[in-house]
Amino acid sequence: MRLLFLGDIVGRSGREGVLRHLPDLKARLKPDFIVVNGENAAGGFGITEKIAEELFAAGVDCVTLGNHAWDQKELLGQIGRLPQLVRPINYPEGTPGRGFTILPAKNGRHKVMVINAMGRVFMDPLDDPFPPVEKVLNIHRLGGARMGPAGVDAIIMDMHAEASSEKMIMGHVLDGRVSLVVGTHCHVPTADLQILNGGTAYQTDAGMCGDYDTVIGMKKEAAIYKMLRKTPGERYSPGENDATVSVCGVFVETDDRTGLAKRAEPVRVGGRLGQSLPAA
Repeated sequence: MRLLFLGDIVGRSGREGVLRHLPDLKARLKPDFIVVNGENAAGGFGITEKIAEELFAAGVDCVTLGNHAWDQKELLGQIGRLPQLVRPINYPEGTPGRGFTILPAKNGRHKVMVINAMGRVFMDPLDDPFPPVEKVLNIHRLGGARMGPAGVDAIIMDMHAEASSEKMIMGHVLDGRVSLVVGTHCHVPTADLQILNGGTAYQTDAGMCGDYDTVIGMKKEAAIYKMLRKTPGERYSPGENDATVSVCGVFVETDDRTGLAKRAEPVRVGGRLGQSLPAA
């Protein structure tokens, strides 16, 4: 199976960048399943049902979230009716939405599970992400129908975290049990995409889909002012220079029998970053 994961969409320019490049990525890579992190898609802060539906209409199969999940308050009442929208699994019990979902692949033959978890190092206080992830993986195992009715053909884990070590630990803990562990939140693509010893593809951070002539997606003037002056300035807002918008992520091809990765390549298209487009 072919899996495409795109990092954090930041603001209008990031959304438009994804919508602009996605048709070519679909035609070239023929992904069976597409995931994007959308927690900064609405003006840099959260996501709305309308934006999520626009992404689904463009061919995105699942959208993951993170620490900005509830910045658009109306989502609290909307997320329950969107099975393709996944918030971190380690939010407290009773939080609206779901921490994982199982959806059909585009080929109609496979089932894909997507898990979203949030780190705790340098992040808002939250429940430990490891126990709920273990609980889900004890029920739904990689390997498809041969693992029984709860078996799935691919598992994608979005680890939304600040600390690279915390993301790496999740990767090693889940190695051999999921298809891909990929980090989000830092908005900078890391150069460590690899297939771990047990067959799980891993990258510490997928990078963002947004304007890179910024400070992690936000207009640089406000960020520079606040850093140098140590006083409040104008409110942060996403960069809007379409010419410097890059779409970043990772492409993984799995073994249909095991669900583990046999190929993993970075995706960087558009903007000013060095381009990386996997072979068809």
